[in-house]
Amino acid sequence: MLEHGGRLLRAARHYGIEPARWLDLSTGISPFAWPVPDVPASAWHRLPEDDDGLIEAACAYYGAPHVLPVAGSQAAIQALPRLRAPGRVGVIAPGYAEHAHAWSRAGHAVETLPADRLLADHERFDVIVLIHPNNPGGDRFEGDALLALHEALARRGGWLVVDEAFMDATPLQSLGPHSARDGLVVLRSAGKFFGLAGARAGFVCAAPALIDAMRELLGPWTLAGPARYVLRHALADHAWHATQRERLAACAGRLRALLECRDLAPTAGCAFFQWRCDDRATQLHDALAKRGILTRLFDEPSSLRFGLPPDDAAFARLDAALAEATA
Repeated sequence: MLEHGGRLLRAARHYGIEPARWLDLSTGISPFAWPVPDVPASAWHRLPEDDDGLIEAACAYYGAPHVLPVAGSQAAIQALPRLRAPGRVGVIAPGYAEHAHAWSRAGHAVETLPADRLLADHERFDVIVLIHPNNPGGDRFEGDALLALHEALARRGGWLVVDEAFMDATPLQSLGPHSARDGLVVLRSAGKFFGLAGARAGFVCAAPALIDAMRELLGPWTLAGPARYVLRHALADHAWHATQRERLAACAGRLRALLECRDLAPTAGCAFFQWRCDDRATQLHDALAKRGILTRLFDEPSSLRFGLPPDDAAFARLDAALAEATA
């Protein structure tokens, strides 16, 4: 399997530091989680049912006409390539590596390219996969440009796949409201914004025919009953959504300023993380880990991604560790 952030227990064993003593900044998951209520026993006891209100709540939240709940957007990433005959697929790079991995494993000819190259060379591809905002590269796109790209692909039976796992902080930029168009697939994750990564919950926004094909491929009960119960309530908590967006924006700005003060100005970022390209990334990652701070290390390009510290103490700890690591 590919490397990912969040492997705290492995880091704890490697560096000999108890898990409870770590500050884990290795993921883009919000440190501010939606307050999960008590889950009724029936959610554990009964099989999940599709007409429990979750789909309606998700359609309203994402502004999408049709959605399919899945076990995290990762489940959709792995399934989508199996719904097309092998073809030519362009995937944004640097980006979430599971996209290229999944399309390649399904027999497609995959090229990973920077966003500007993908948009300029779109005629060479049957499918283009973008991440918006990009993880970790931070690329952002104009909605009209993405819709024009989709139309060009759709005219020849192609697809535009847009992974919007980090879109919740800027929902007006989402293509969810347009996702009923044939050949446009929008993936959403509930784990990042709501801080509920353990629920393994995500949604596919797409035309009914594609959703039906994916439902047939994945089979029944794509999302567990307790996760469905929690997400149905979280998606409808509009007051919390507004507070969360303000909190994430403030925290991301504070993190960016901290890195700039330590001469580590971010190369890119969004409301969930900051990304720094640096030839010293491996050394910085190791130096921080020895101080119990876990970041996400990328080899290509050499870079670090910093997730959001949860409070003042965590910011102070990161600042002190960076001061020592860069001395």
